[in-house]
Amino acid sequence: MFGRKVRWSALVVALTSAVLAGCTNTAPQAPPPTAPPPQSLPATGLPQVTPQPQEMKRLGDDIPVRGRAEVVVDPLVDQPTRDLAVQVLTLAGASGVTVREPGTPADDSVLSIRIGDRNSPSVVKGLQELGYAAPAPLPPEGYVLAGRGGNRPILFIGASDAAGAYYGVQTLRQIASPGRISGVGIVDHPSMPLRGAVEGFYGPPWTHAERMDQLAFYGDVKMNTYIYAPKDDPYHREKWREPYPADELAQVQELIRQAQAHHVKFTFALSPGTSICYSDDADFRALLAKLQAVYDEGIRDFSVPLDDISYTRWNCPGDQAKYGQPSEGAAGKAQVELLNRVQREFVDAHPGVAPLQFVPTEYSDVEDSAYKTAIRSALDPRVVVMWTGDGVIPRQITVSDAQQAEKVWGRKLFLWDNYPVNDFDGSVGRVLLGPYDKREQGLSGQLVGDVSNPMNLAAASKVVELGAADFAWNDAAFDPQRAWRAAAEYLAGKRVAGQPGLAADPATVDALMVFFDLEHMAPLPSGRPWLPQAPELARRIEEFRAGWQRGDRAGAVRELRGYAQAIADAPEQIGKGAPADFAGDVKQWLTATQLWGDALVATMDGLQARADGDEGRTFDRFAAARQFADRAKQIRTPPGEVRPQGQVLVGDGVLDKFVEQAPGIR
Repeated sequence: MFGRKVRWSALVVALTSAVLAGCTNTAPQAPPPTAPPPQSLPATGLPQVTPQPQEMKRLGDDIPVRGRAEVVVDPLVDQPTRDLAVQVLTLAGASGVTVREPGTPADDSVLSIRIGDRNSPSVVKGLQELGYAAPAPLPPEGYVLAGRGGNRPILFIGASDAAGAYYGVQTLRQIASPGRISGVGIVDHPSMPLRGAVEGFYGPPWTHAERMDQLAFYGDVKMNTYIYAPKDDPYHREKWREPYPADELAQVQELIRQAQAHHVKFTFALSPGTSICYSDDADFRALLAKLQAVYDEGIRDFSVPLDDISYTRWNCPGDQAKYGQPSEGAAGKAQVELLNRVQREFVDAHPGVAPLQFVPTEYSDVEDSAYKTAIRSALDPRVVVMWTGDGVIPRQITVSDAQQAEKVWGRKLFLWDNYPVNDFDGSVGRVLLGPYDKREQGLSGQLVGDVSNPMNLAAASKVVELGAADFAWNDAAFDPQRAWRAAAEYLAGKRVAGQPGLAADPATVDALMVFFDLEHMAPLPSGRPWLPQAPELARRIEEFRAGWQRGDRAGAVRELRGYAQAIADAPEQIGKGAPADFAGDVKQWLTATQLWGDALVATMDGLQARADGDEGRTFDRFAAARQFADRAKQIRTPPGEVRPQGQVLVGDGVLDKFVEQAPGIR
């Protein structure tokens, strides 16, 4: 399912902080190879790249990476992309890497990689030599990568823009492994223009360090959008008129630089709906002043969310005098006037600002209403409207629903996907680590973008975020299970002496997949699942029951006990092999997993004793299982980290049910 595991994790984790680390054009020296490098390496199949490219095929042998290398770049290629290329080649085995511009003296004795404008004559010629020219025009953020070994190993990356060059090198990172780069041709570009995450949950906002890490991660997986909209930031919502304190504004400046380095649009959202007086020009000026303050810091993408507010009352008498009694239609009319003014008087008046984004008060379903009619009939067509699907937490997102929503809103919509967010009552006790699933292929033709609303637990959110990135980049080729395992590969990137290495640790990947399965369940607001809990464990339990019933009791116990031991062992392995921030996010769930795993191991030992006719040991082992289970049930979600609080849930409805029912198995 996930061929050549080393490819995805080989260099991914290495580069989350490298771009801003001030890499020089010449990488640290390493000992020279003891033997002359071969001119080519036999092809080893297609590498795994996530997000899945639009097109990839084998062009020839792999390219050896030994000795010195050079990267030839033109002005299209920004400094973070140059630094990333140096890091990739160094980690792949180059003893030194020099960056130069076309026309400067070349060294024919080293491996040379050319990165530049898709239409640059030297890039066009190089791609033609490889017989792999890109289509013209290449879509925004697109790139073509082509290389092969042989008597004269060569590799070219031609991009449509600076972001495309960066993404081309992110792909180079994945097709490189120790000592080689795959000889492949890739034509690639995103299917959706906007791809990323919205920090839009209730409860503790992310820390500054978590946001910095998330922005680097978005670059790794080719997400280009981050929307700052944490509900519990008072300056975002309740105190929206007040300027940010100087220390917080300084952090915003750092986040903007981090976003730019990773080609991420930092979208600033301001949510005035709880108190704004739509008819008061002073409030409008206060809104513009707040937007101006962050524009001056470098932000060029803005959103005005008007979600989770009431339209059964006005915030001031002036609104009733102007718009009439509170109602859906009156609220829509007032909001349209506000948004159109922001688009005209702020967005249009400031160079480089993208069209305004907007979260409506009715942000889900496909039913028409007086509110939606007011929006549809008068909102500036340039304003981007966000939508959460068939519900606040969608059961699924289909092309048909998106088409119906387009008719209702009068425009293609921007998906605010409330997954893996866990800030609602139905998600108490859960960390959502399932696959990005039940989003229909073909949505890229219907949506302008897709952003996921993650958990308060930033590092843990990467599991679903990576799947969302894969889907938004190329939904036509999306495989939820492949992307799910890719997330485990990403998190299992091995570190050597504290530094990122070149391979994923297989034991950590396996442990993560066991743990992910126990947190597979994704709930609707009612708490009912739209993704089932622990499907792999449930499958193994059914196999056990079938084997036990047909008389192969020893074999049935042996198989399920092995998986039970894998559950019990997974937390320790994850603690050793996964990033510290991920392990820290899910610490309570890992503790509970170990106890539930021990309970399942004891249960299986009890069943084995029953098969052996040893009822004394059977009773003892079932009693031990109950003790482990009781201890696991006492573990609570981390206070101050998630909202709302409750018992930590692990494999609930599957694992606990089996442990409880096992003593009755005869």
